[in-house]
Amino acid sequence: MSRPFAFPRRMRLVRGRDFEHVFREGSRARGGSVLVVVCPNGSEDTRLGLSVGRSIWKSAVKRNRVRRIFREAFRLSYPELPRGVDIVMIPAAPKLDPVLVEVRAELVALSRKAVERRTARAEKRTEARAGTRGGSGAPPGGGP
Repeated sequence: MSRPFAFPRRMRLVRGRDFEHVFREGSRARGGSVLVVVCPNGSEDTRLGLSVGRSIWKSAVKRNRVRRIFREAFRLSYPELPRGVDIVMIPAAPKLDPVLVEVRAELVALSRKAVERRTARAEKRTEARAGTRGGSGAPPGGGP
């Protein structure tokens, strides 16, 4: 029997190099309770990674609670999230006590915003490259 809101391994970031790639290449968007880093992953699945620091929450119980809420927000919001991206969620404030409804709304909005930023940045790079290929800057077709 299929579970409609399951959280299988293919939906998780598990390797360190995947996290490094997202942090290096991804675009960021910050909300009141979560910072989202988004990067295309080349597949059709959207994957989640969590970064909850031990230096901020000394208690493993509190860190795990934050992780559970972030994971649940991702799981419930999965149909609304952009496809084919890796998302790393980081608490936006120290000692955060997240609320599922707020995190869920922010996750959807911020992930879309980060994808739009990345797309706009890529378009600017493409335009800049196309503009520098002309050479002398003279219009095509010769001149006087």
